[in-house]
Formats: sequence, structure tokens, C-alpha cells
Amino acid sequence: MTSLSLDIAHSLPEIVLAIGALSLLMLGAFGAGKRDWIITEAAIVVLGIAFLSMFYPIADKALVWDQAFIDDNFARFMKTLVLLGSMTTLILSREYMARHDIDLFEFPVLVLLATLGMCMLVSAQSLIALYLGLELMSLALYVIAAFHRDDVRASEAGLKYFVLGALSSGMLLYGSSLIYGYAGTVSFTGIAAALQGDVSIGVIFGLVFVLAGLAFKMSIVPFHMWTPDVYEGAPTPVTTFFATAAKVAAVAITVRIIITAFPGVKPQWQQIIVFVSILSMALGAFGAIGQTNIKRLMAYSSIGHMGFALVGLSTGTEQGVAGVMIYMAIYVLMSLGAFAAILSMRIGDRYVENIGDLAGLARTNGFMAFVIAMMMFSLAGIPPLAGFFAKWYVFLAAINGGLYGLAVIGMLASTVAAFYYLRVVKIMYFDEPARPFDRVNWEVTAVMAVMGLIVVLFAIFPGPFVAASAQAAAKSLF
Repeated sequence: MTSLSLDIAHSLPEIVLAIGALSLLMLGAFGAGKRDWIITEAAIVVLGIAFLSMFYPIADKALVWDQAFIDDNFARFMKTLVLLGSMTTLILSREYMARHDIDLFEFPVLVLLATLGMCMLVSAQSLIALYLGLELMSLALYVIAAFHRDDVRASEAGLKYFVLGALSSGMLLYGSSLIYGYAGTVSFTGIAAALQGDVSIGVIFGLVFVLAGLAFKMSIVPFHMWTPDVYEGAPTPVTTFFATAAKVAAVAITVRIIITAFPGVKPQWQQIIVFVSILSMALGAFGAIGQTNIKRLMAYSSIGHMGFALVGLSTGTEQGVAGVMIYMAIYVLMSLGAFAAILSMRIGDRYVENIGDLAGLARTNGFMAFVIAMMMFSLAGIPPLAGFFAKWYVFLAAINGGLYGLAVIGMLASTVAAFYYLRVVKIMYFDEPARPFDRVNWEVTAVMAVMGLIVVLFAIFPGPFVAASAQAAAKSLF
């Protein structure tokens, strides 16, 4: 196999997404609005083909495109979650976008371009590849955050995300330039080789700026300012995309750059990760207590869950990375189920978001109430649901890594956070019924049912398989 064909074989998902996005863009532009409904269906097919292309029979690990791009088990595992989040987002968006009269062809095309950026980000093996993937992802996300142009809240969400995102990108770029200046290379493995022994203060500053830029994409404290407003203001399918695929890509590149490029400065980055992890878990636990809007509640919940995921990363061990991967897989499933339920909160042509609108749901729609209850219990980490095992893996890694205090703080934060999750269940099952929701399309119901089933049965069926695949993927980083 020639060098070029090897490059192409190991980047098939990205090539499929790029060709698909450009083809659908041309189809939509020259179709003059007549084929908008086809574009979403075709985009889902493109994502499915990109997913299947990852199973093309090639080597387990390869550095391609002049060693700027890596294809390994870790990348494939994370890309699976990214593509799952993107595909489900488009499936959930169809009815919502049509009812708001914003079912335009640009939306699925932008989702494809953002997904392409995420996949490039997950496989980045140099600072330049990292920045290219990050900006391709971010530019598309800025636009879809404000996609509902007639909605003031959506415009505000897009503007806030753009301004703060541009600041974070600048910080990341400045940190990358510092690291390049001291290491003399942009390759992650080259940086690791150059930073053996004593590390200068300039490298530490560069590392801090890079982690600050990535922290914004993960929406962890103290770079979380945009999260509640953007989650509330953006169209709900866009919020779903932010909460799933975008988070996975950001966590994946953070894990890769820390483990691959900075193994020699573990004492320095470990302090940063532990600090932001504690802050994120605490804010996620206390910030959501007074929320009345369920999308804002999910925003604070996501901040807390990113803090829990970083507990595993803070160990810097193979077990910790495997814990992060399992955590992100379960978090994506829980979030997709929760947002499918939020998209089912429709009365007439109006989508409602207040938690009070769920009052007495168990008596008007028992299935929906059960799914939401399972998602809330799982997000709280109550056994034997999937969320319990997510936290189990990262806390176990922290304990085995000697970070006992971090594990204890995480368990205390989980206990506090359980209050607002259980409050939602109490409102659904014990309050007087509010006006019942209208029936939604079968796709939203199917997503709720599938995610609810996986969350409930995780301990019996897929748990060992997810653990095995994550641990195998984690090995590729060490």
C-alpha cells in the first residue's frame, strides 16, 4: 500500500464527512429550498457511512499525513461517540426544526462540518492539527447556536459563545506558540521527547494556556460562563449536540495531549486538572439547585459531569483514561435520553422548558415519566443504573492512583447533586398533574426508549463490553 493510499485508508471517516458535507451544500444551494428535507436524511446517511468506514480492515495504529494525524483504538472509540451524538442530534432535530420553521439545509451541513472538525480533533497528533480541527468545529458551532435568527435568546447564545470561544481559541494558540518555542516541534511525541528533565517556566505557562483553551470547550470551571445561557438559548437539538458530540471531542483531545505530549510534566498538569475537577464538581452540584428551566439544569449537570470525568484523567494512568472513556460513553447515552425527553415536552406548537411543566407526568404519560426518572437516577449515580458505573470507574482509578481526597470530594458532590435530580422525579410522581404534553414523532420516542433501555440494563449486558473496549483503547495511548 502506497503512502497516499495508507493516509486515505486511515482517515476514511473524515474524507466521507468532507465529501458528504460539500456535496449536500451544493445540493442545497442549487436546489433553491426544494430539497431541504432530503438534506437532513442524506446527512444521517453520510454519518452512518462515516461510522462504518472506521471498520475498514487496516492496522490498529498508524501515524499518517506527515505524522500530524493518528488513527488508533482511542480515536476510533471516541469517534464512535461523536458520530452517535451527531446522528442522534439530526434524528431528534427534524420535528423541532420544522415546527419552528428553521428546517433549512444549512443546519445538517453545519452539523456535518462540525463533526468533521471533531473527528480531526480526536485524531490530532500535532498542535497545528489540533488547532485546525478545533476551529473547524467551533466555527460551525457558533453558527448553529444562533441558528434560530428570529429568537432573541438564540442570538444572544450565539454571540456569547462566539465572543468567549474566540477568547479561548486565542489563549490556546498563544499557549501552543510558547510550547513550540521551547520544544522546537509541534508534534505531540516530539514535545514529549523535548520536555524530558527540567522544564522551564515558559513551558508551564504554555501548558496552562492550552489547557485553558480546551477547558472552555469542555465547559469546566472557571471557563463555564457561556454554558447555562447557551444551553437555554440555543435550539434544543443544538443544545443536544453541544452536550454530547462536542464534549466528547474536547475531552478526547485533552486526554490525548496530556498523556502523549506532557507525560514528563505530570506534577504540573495534575495540579491543574485536580483543581478544575473539584471546582466543576462543586459548581455542578450547587449551581443547579435553584434552577427552574430544565435546559439550564442540564447545563449545570454537564459542568458537574465534566468534573467527574476529569477525576479519571487526573490520575494520568491507563486505568484512569479507561475510566474517562467509559464515563464519556455513558454520559453521551444519558444526555441523549434526557434531551429526547426534553424535546417531548410540547404543548400544541409550543415547546416548554420549565421543570414545573413536568408536574404529575406519571399520571398523564407513564412511559415518558419512567424514562426521565431513569435518566435522572442515572445522572445522579444511583445503582444499578449506568451512571453509577461511570462514577465507579473514575473514582476507583482515583483511589488506586492515591487521590483519596479527590474521590471523597467527588462522592460528596454526587450526594449534593442528587437533590435536584430527585426533585424532578418528585415533581413528576407526586405533584398534581399539569397540562399533558402532545404526542411527538416516533423518532424521539424511539431514542428515549433505546437510551432508557441501555441505561437500565447496562449492568447486565453492555457493561463488560464497554469496559473491555475502553481499556483496549486506553492502551493505545501508553
